[in-house]
Amino acid sequence: MKFTEFTAKQSKLQNKALLGMSAQIKLAPSYREAMITEETKLQKPRAAAVLALFYPNQSGDTTFLLTKRASYNGTHSAQISFPGGKRETADVSLSETALREAFEEVGIPTAQVNIVKEMTALYVPPSNFMISPYLAFTENRPNFVQNHEVAKIIEIPLMALLDDNCLQSKNKTDKYGNEIIIPYFEFESNEVWGATAMILSEIKELIKNL
Repeated sequence: MKFTEFTAKQSKLQNKALLGMSAQIKLAPSYREAMITEETKLQKPRAAAVLALFYPNQSGDTTFLLTKRASYNGTHSAQISFPGGKRETADVSLSETALREAFEEVGIPTAQVNIVKEMTALYVPPSNFMISPYLAFTENRPNFVQNHEVAKIIEIPLMALLDDNCLQSKNKTDKYGNEIIIPYFEFESNEVWGATAMILSEIKELIKNL
């Protein structure tokens, strides 16, 4: 999809109703929905926000940004995700959190970002975060400058997200010894699963249904 076509859909994107968990759950293990609805009320999750940024590549095609996190001693070490993180006390809103984190992690200037809409918040049980995703765009490809938290910048064509051939699944044994099926997006050699895949699933369905 050309970026001019994507930006022409901005008003439709803003006014389109969110699809919520019905779209997110397509990229989650079967047990996840019950875990989200039951545990969210009990755990008093911490607030976080991420930026789903779209922009044109050199050919004028719509592209979005993912990052591979650096390896560290933590729950989401080396995972592929959107730029983002936890809300700080000084953040006046969660959208400010997403913008601040995007600037700190990959150098995206806040003034260049146009936020289109807030997507459905998603609870992440392993880290006890409630993540608020923000769909946004910049008119030009940012000059990315990654910090120590980011191991790699990953740029994905929007058409790859919309292509159902990128949907894959694998069997995995959880920590309790149960066999579960994990759905994920495969973008070239990059496997995107978990919360990031669930957020992308809602974005995909939103754009496809415009």
